[in-house]
Formats: sequence, C-alpha cells, structure tokens
Amino acid sequence: MTGQGVVWERQNLRALPKFRDGTTYLYLEHTRLEQDGRGVRAYHPDGMVTLPAASLSVLLLGPGCSVSHEAVKALSDTGCSLLWVGEGGVRLYASGIGETRSATRLQQQARLWADPDSHLRVVRQMYTMRFPQGLPDGLTLAQIRGHEGARVRDAYARYSQAHGVKWEQRQYKQSDWNRATPINKALSAGNACIYGLAHAAILATGYSPALGFVHTGKMLSFVYDVADLYKIEVVLPIAFREAATPGDDLERRVRTGLRDHMTNLRLLERMASDLHHLLGGDHTDPEPTAPGDLWDPRGDVQGGINHA
Repeated sequence: MTGQGVVWERQNLRALPKFRDGTTYLYLEHTRLEQDGRGVRAYHPDGMVTLPAASLSVLLLGPGCSVSHEAVKALSDTGCSLLWVGEGGVRLYASGIGETRSATRLQQQARLWADPDSHLRVVRQMYTMRFPQGLPDGLTLAQIRGHEGARVRDAYARYSQAHGVKWEQRQYKQSDWNRATPINKALSAGNACIYGLAHAAILATGYSPALGFVHTGKMLSFVYDVADLYKIEVVLPIAFREAATPGDDLERRVRTGLRDHMTNLRLLERMASDLHHLLGGDHTDPEPTAPGDLWDPRGDVQGGINHA
C-alpha cells in the first residue's frame, strides 16, 4: 500500500491523507480486498490492515489489486468512491461512485457552466492560472487564446533547445502511431498520464468530467480543461528529457518518470485544491444517509417528509 509512505504494520489509518476540502483518500497496489463483517480488510504481501471504510471517501486501486463483490458493496454503502487507476494514479480505467455521495459540487459546476457570465468567468480564471505574472486587463477571449498560444510555443522552443530535441509541430495519428517522431510519442504518452490523474481528481472531488468550460462537446471535456493547467509544467520536462535519452521503451520511461514527478509535486492534491478554488466547491456536504432535497423554483425544499 502506497500513497503517503504507508508502512503496513505501523500505518495509522485513522490519519488518512486528505484533499484541501477534507476528502480522505487512499491508494493501494498489489492488494486483495475482502469484506470482514461490516468492514473491509486489505491483504498485501507485507501484511493485513482493516480499512476505515466509514471515514474513507475515495479509494484508488492500482496495479495488482483485486476486490470481492461484497467488499465493493460494503465500501459503496459507506459512500466511498472506487477508482481503478494505473501505477501511481497516472491513468484512470474505471470508477464506481458510492451511493451516498453528495451531488452538491456537481450541481455547483452545472450552475457555473449553464450561466454565460459565470462560464466566461471560469474560462478567464483557468487561462489566468497558467500565467504566473497574470494577464493584462480588458483582453477579449480571442486575445487570451493568442497569449496562451504564444506561451505554449515558447515553452516548446525552450525545452527543445535545453534538451537538444528537434521540435517542429505537434503531429501524430493514432492509426499510424509508429510514424510519429519520438518527441510526439513521448508527449502523447505523457498527456495520457495527466489526463488520467485529472480524471481521478475530478471524480474524487465530486465534479463531472463532461461539463467543460474551455473545452466542450466531449464526455471528458473538463478533464482536458484541468490537464491543460499543468501540462507545460509537468509533462514537457519529462517528455523532452526522455526523448533526448537513447534507449528503447520510450513510452514506458515517460510514464514512469511522470508517475514519480507527479507524486513529488503532490499533483493530485493540488488539482483537488485548484478545482475547489475554480468552482467554489467549499461546501459542507449534507448527512450522507439523509434523503435528498426536492426541487422548487423558489429554492429546494426538504425531502423525506410528507408535504400533504
């Protein structure tokens, strides 16, 4: 079991790592999960621990994990979301959302997305986050995109010169992968990793991967939005470094390098914090077992009671 330097025999699982909003999470590898009474036990070659399912919000299952049907049911009953991810969380393959999870943050995202003024405000904020020095006031969205294009172009040129890797343009075809240049292969492998981590962060914090602000029209539009906040800083240095290094297994080396780099940056926690900052997600969730409210045009009314 890994994630925050877990040692099986000594780890105090009551002190789970948290995102900024208090969401508790745990990342496991090479572990078998089975139900034990009302709890869940995790069996690993180094030992066994009982997971505090009732206080666990998100469980990320990495390579080598297996989980029984009853363990999944026990975790779901407590509101824990299960995410099946690649090594170090660098890819997301599937997810299961605990049935008692609150929709508060998703509703907030939908409100911001549906209102043109708030939608534009989030778009501007997402672009501004990419410029440490900020952007000039009064720019149109088209002008902001121009600044972003120049930032990306300059970053590619800078890393190309630093690593001695020729850079012409971002170009590859999935149907003709082998003809792509090494740097384009490295970038594609790196982008897949950061998309997976962004997807995991979005689901873990209760937002929708489909309701994008900058990107639109795809089921992963918001994943692309979030990943673009960090690509230049996170993916480019590893991709150019590995493309400049002789040897085989370029894509594997990129994935391994990014796994370590993103872990050192605590990027999952950073993404969660930035998501709440962007979408105003610091809400107090209702009691997990309480019934949901009933919609009313004058404001939601209490559910679970007879209104006769």
